[in-house]
Amino acid sequence: MATLTILIENTAPEGSSLIAEHGLSFFVETSETKFIFDCGHTGAAFDNAKLLNVDLSEIKFAVLSHSHYDHAGGFPKLADTAPIEKVYTGENFWEEKYSIRNEELEIRNYHGAKSIPHSSFLIPNCLYRGCGFDEKFLTARGIEQKICRDVIQLDEAAWLVGNFKRRYDFETIPKKFLRGEKKFPDDFSDEIVLVLREGDGLALVTACSHVGILNIVASVRERFSLPIFTVIGGFHLTGATQERISKTLDELKNLGVKKILPCHCSGEDFIKICGEKISTGSVIKI
Repeated sequence: MATLTILIENTAPEGSSLIAEHGLSFFVETSETKFIFDCGHTGAAFDNAKLLNVDLSEIKFAVLSHSHYDHAGGFPKLADTAPIEKVYTGENFWEEKYSIRNEELEIRNYHGAKSIPHSSFLIPNCLYRGCGFDEKFLTARGIEQKICRDVIQLDEAAWLVGNFKRRYDFETIPKKFLRGEKKFPDDFSDEIVLVLREGDGLALVTACSHVGILNIVASVRERFSLPIFTVIGGFHLTGATQERISKTLDELKNLGVKKILPCHCSGEDFIKICGEKISTGSVIKI
């Protein structure tokens, strides 16, 4: 059995003293291991940890699902709070993240641009969206980086998975997301997810699903040759059309998913249809 406690998410229960912010962080506890999966934006997740009676004093490692600020930005505070020895990331984690303001993107699309220019001076409204620290921070703290390029086993009931096969054409990445010095369109090759044992199958914990939740579920299912019963986390369907939401739900059902617990970037329309929402302070038993 595993337990997930949401240390921070976009929302918090009404009247609660817990802090909410645009971001996501889980405290994960299996029968063998305790660790942090994502750190939110500001580090407020670890103030919430105290209110939730989550003890961080024995946390030796963290997992960062990708290097966007709202998932990795709080890591330096975690490193100040817990005796972190190791951090797991995906490949290309240190390529800086950017996005184009919506109004700028609309202007470019209006003028018929077929692709986003690959130099920052052509993108005056380009916003930095990275984690805010670099490899030097890890070196100075003596923290080891472990890169998940495919599958890494954390313990007998937990794995990290990356490198997802793109199978569903309608799961597109918005053009506004850019990466690296030359600001190429971001393919989110740094994205990784957490997989937990759930009975005779698996539970999947995803932070943002930038590469597409169906691409992720299908890839994990194929790698492990096991059904995925539960999917938890961000589905990145904010602003998605009803057609895409319906296709996503239908295909998740076809893939054998029985329970969906959405939060963060999943979008209110998707969350309402699913009928179950988790937020800051929620505790989930796997």
